[in-house]
Amino acid sequence: MPEYVARLANERGEVLKRVESAASENELRDRYAQQGFFIYSIRRRASVGGLAKTAPAKKKVKVAEFLTFNQQFVTLIRAGLPIVKSLELLSGQLAHPSLRIIIQEVRESVKSGSLLSEAFRAQGIFPEIYTTSLMAGEKSGNLEEVLERYIQYQRMALSVKKRLIASLVYPALLVAMVLIMVTFLVTYVIPNFAELYRSMARDLPPLTRGLIAFTDAFKKYQIALMILVVGTVVGVLIWRSTEKGAESLDRLKMNLPLVGMIWIKHQVAQFSRILATLLSGGIPVVQALETAGQSVTSPLLRHSLDSAGRQVREGRPLSQGLSDSGFFPELAIEMVQVGESSGALPQMLSSVADFYEEDVSTSLAAMLTLIEPAILIIMGVVVATVLIALYLPIFSLAGRV
Repeated sequence: MPEYVARLANERGEVLKRVESAASENELRDRYAQQGFFIYSIRRRASVGGLAKTAPAKKKVKVAEFLTFNQQFVTLIRAGLPIVKSLELLSGQLAHPSLRIIIQEVRESVKSGSLLSEAFRAQGIFPEIYTTSLMAGEKSGNLEEVLERYIQYQRMALSVKKRLIASLVYPALLVAMVLIMVTFLVTYVIPNFAELYRSMARDLPPLTRGLIAFTDAFKKYQIALMILVVGTVVGVLIWRSTEKGAESLDRLKMNLPLVGMIWIKHQVAQFSRILATLLSGGIPVVQALETAGQSVTSPLLRHSLDSAGRQVREGRPLSQGLSDSGFFPELAIEMVQVGESSGALPQMLSSVADFYEEDVSTSLAAMLTLIEPAILIIMGVVVATVLIALYLPIFSLAGRV
């Protein structure tokens, strides 16, 4: 008998993962339904005997392209077209070849009897919030509304991301200019002056000697320095890929002056937006917390949500679980508490996301107004120091003449 991997939830909201044998997926689904389980997904387990072919890795789909697909998908469904027909029409019109192949595979899975959410989840590249939202829409019979909420969430996320990138472009250009300028001075300008002064065989001012000594050391050890920098970057990336390293980097970000609070607010806004989208789609709080934890990028926030989810399963309010996690600002916890008391938690979470997204944009803009002149001042100080050090011997020689 083939084996299947099932993700389930019991009556207490606990999420379970089981591997069982069954003649077919429908038989196993009926078995779990009779036992009172809430079924997230059931997938056939891959064979381990080495005979099964490994599916080629699919390319990651761009958020903007996937957002366009969902907008067209909702339009077709609202027009009354069946899901399979809508997927067939869209798969023939998509310009991106990778997304076109994926949608064709999803269409075949749905055509063979799979649920739409399971067909997308089986692809292994779509965010958990999307597949969970689809599942909620299928269970409630309100797929169009759920998809529209997801589209709104993606629009907001893209808007925030674009604002952040736009805010960082000018400082990044300034830093690049500083690096290029310093590299040019150290590798070309200063060595030429150094050769000139050595040919003059005269005593040089301490500032000039120090600058030339720095340049000589840089040229002598530049390969070793490049290896050290590349090795450090690679080592940090490998360390960050581990659970312990990612959490340590998150703690470091939290403790940074100015940047730390902005980073925390950005993570809280991202979580609040995701949770509001899921709860608005009719997903229970426990399952919504689990999905939100899988969707956020911060491992430290993910562990905080795991702790909050356990408290919610024990019957405690969400606001208390978030407060005990120690990650969330007091204002966000108070707003969540008000949302729970008034029965408008999704709307209040959306307000939390709006507030902190605006706060992040304002704080980032204020910080950049300080960073940009600081970079310009550093650039001016470096250039002035190099020019003074290079021309001091010439001024000294002219004074003696």
